[in-house]
Amino acid sequence: MAPKYKLTYFDFSGLGEPIRFIFHYAGIDFEDNRLNREQWAKLKPNAPLLQMPLLEVDGKTLHQSLAIARYVAKQVGLAGDNDFEAYEIDAAADTANDFRLAVVHYLSQQDPTIKQQFKEKLEDEKIPLYLNALDSWAKKNNGYLANGKISWADLYLVAVLGYLSYFLKRDLYEGYPNLKKVQDNVFANPGVNSWVQRRPTDHFPL
Repeated sequence: MAPKYKLTYFDFSGLGEPIRFIFHYAGIDFEDNRLNREQWAKLKPNAPLLQMPLLEVDGKTLHQSLAIARYVAKQVGLAGDNDFEAYEIDAAADTANDFRLAVVHYLSQQDPTIKQQFKEKLEDEKIPLYLNALDSWAKKNNGYLANGKISWADLYLVAVLGYLSYFLKRDLYEGYPNLKKVQDNVFANPGVNSWVQRRPTDHFPL
């Protein structure tokens, strides 16, 4: 019998979206349990590490977004065929996540002067560092981040760049043609394409 999956996260793309992408890519049914802030406040005291997303698999609760994504990817053949392939995928996904954290660090600054300093560092250092590296890997792998084929790292990157582009008010694919190929390859999957066309409008919990 196939496992029953329940993904719990905000009514927002964010860290839940890469996991949703993997499920939709593979055509796997799951319960997309979206919480508002009040519902999360009630659940939070009992959540591992007081954070989301959470994935229930036949009653067992998994936490940590990257670990959940990797777990689901293994179930559907998107995590590599051997240890070295898995490493290449993990390295790409970790790099995408490092970039995400750099953007979040900038966005979370409250002091206008400090935030401007973070913005300049992001524009001058962080964006070129991470996106140039990811773009070069995509070029080497013909439109994929690792091993010359689709993996959960591609799905993770495209899901994350979608909402980071919104927050930064810029197209993060601009100037990175090989990353645009990654996006095209991800959106070529019927399940992902259908999801992107019909997914709910984000309700930002911030």
